[in-house]
Amino acid sequence: MCKKPVAAGHSSFDIVDRGVVFQELDLSRSRIFLDAACGTGKYTLEAASKIDEFGVITAVDLWEAGIRNLKEEVAVRNLSQIRALTCDISRQIPAEPESVDTCLLATVLHDLAIENIHMNALHEIFRVMKKDGKLVIVEFKKIDGPPGPPIHIRLAPEQLTEMVCPVGFDFRHQREAGPYTYLSTFVKG
Repeated sequence: MCKKPVAAGHSSFDIVDRGVVFQELDLSRSRIFLDAACGTGKYTLEAASKIDEFGVITAVDLWEAGIRNLKEEVAVRNLSQIRALTCDISRQIPAEPESVDTCLLATVLHDLAIENIHMNALHEIFRVMKKDGKLVIVEFKKIDGPPGPPIHIRLAPEQLTEMVCPVGFDFRHQREAGPYTYLSTFVKG
């Protein structure tokens, strides 16, 4: 794979309220956590300190350089619970069906929607999620100005719900995740 994703190298990690995001993920209850479209893995690395000792983190991204950087950091920190893999989440996520407890999709769904591959990615995430598994999606608020993509690319919470629920996820709630972002939580029905 040599395709570089639209926002490769950009991360919302430093502008979100990480306390809110990780409280919502509640990784203390997860055995298997998927960071889908993880980039260089900033959320993944933070998750390693939050998941219990038996937890496994799978971090996937299409961007080979990002995964390579994450693998290097994982090796330096000796984080054996992290598995970093290059893959296209709109085609196939390297995980068994119904194996993932919690999945994070952080500020990437709008990019997938532009490429019209968002539904493929959501179906693939649904495939690997356990029944009652939690999907947390972080997106930029639909407001003008940086940081983030242009306003016409951003997804309002209602748009997000209209994309995700038809796949089979049930909407739970939406909350602020900082001045520029919000998160929506869904559960696999």
